[in-house]
Amino acid sequence: MDHRRTENFYAVVSPGLENVCAKELTALEMPPQQVSAGGVAFTGRLRDLYRANLCLRTASRILVRFAEFHSRDFPDLFRKTLKLPWGRFIRPDTPVAFRVTCHASRLNHTVRIAETLESSLNQALGRSTNPAGGNPQLVMVRIVDDQVVLSIDSSGELLHRRGYRQSVTAAPLRETLAAGVLMLLGWHGQQPLADPMCGSGSFLFEGAMLARRQAPGLSRSYAFMHWPGFREGLWRLLCDEVRRGEVEPGILLQGADESPEAVAAAEDNLQNGAFANQVSIEQRPLAAQQVQAGPGLVVCNPPYGKRLSLDGSPEDYYADFGRELQRVYPGWQVALICPDPALAKATGLPFRQIATLDNGGLKVGLFTTQAGSTGRGRP
Repeated sequence: MDHRRTENFYAVVSPGLENVCAKELTALEMPPQQVSAGGVAFTGRLRDLYRANLCLRTASRILVRFAEFHSRDFPDLFRKTLKLPWGRFIRPDTPVAFRVTCHASRLNHTVRIAETLESSLNQALGRSTNPAGGNPQLVMVRIVDDQVVLSIDSSGELLHRRGYRQSVTAAPLRETLAAGVLMLLGWHGQQPLADPMCGSGSFLFEGAMLARRQAPGLSRSYAFMHWPGFREGLWRLLCDEVRRGEVEPGILLQGADESPEAVAAAEDNLQNGAFANQVSIEQRPLAAQQVQAGPGLVVCNPPYGKRLSLDGSPEDYYADFGRELQRVYPGWQVALICPDPALAKATGLPFRQIATLDNGGLKVGLFTTQAGSTGRGRP
């Protein structure tokens, strides 16, 4: 990929976080061209592609829009893709995987489409077969109304895999969703943050990186590092640049969980991410936690039946949960992820829903209160 050439990019985003990602791109001086369900289109050069992967907290992957054309039959698809400059992104020894979706098109056999593209790519690169083994370069193929869009994945592993979370618990919260929730709530490290049901620590560690302005992608590798035009010097320069922008936060992030396994996982991740001077974690159920002086933000992803099993009635669980939140966090703003507004209401807290999000394929709401409202109704 030529570093001087302007390309069309697309940030794939979990539903509900598109506008957050658009604001991130604007802050990085890569203004979005279009915000649509599931992603944000933008333009830039090689430097911008590297920075998007390095710095975006809410994107799942960054695609390069490689080609777009009209096609209605397989011979035409082969001819048009044979002429494409595949060698800008794929070495002859790199395996390739195709992910195909079709809608309202004459070309609708996804397996045959992938086979046709593989044949044209192999011929274009001067090789006889698609090499086996290794990490394949992903090519996304979308055909709608006979319009073919080919995209090259620049990220490799999904971007929520930051590198620090080596230990997980049941139903972990994706890092991209945790960061997006904090940003939707307007939290950027100005005030204390707590998660009394922290699991493996997604909210806490994403909060720690936000507070110290640490780029989330410093500790991992990317698909673009295997492209013929990878510029390692430019990549190192950008990493050094974002490191110089880090600050020393003056707040402590507090986490707790009643599960010893969850706390052990969170402590492992705390060490992996070098968050020990920012984050404290203890094994303690919410009912046994001490009152915390506010103001601050308490955010959590409590169990809700479909995600983790509950003992007894969900409504009773959430009523107890709400009472304990009011006791432990008087004067704090409270936020939670929950799929059912009735359960949020059962807490007795004055929640309002500010977003609809996707948590592991389950549609959930983000509910929050105003700062200082947790003490209402308490003696």
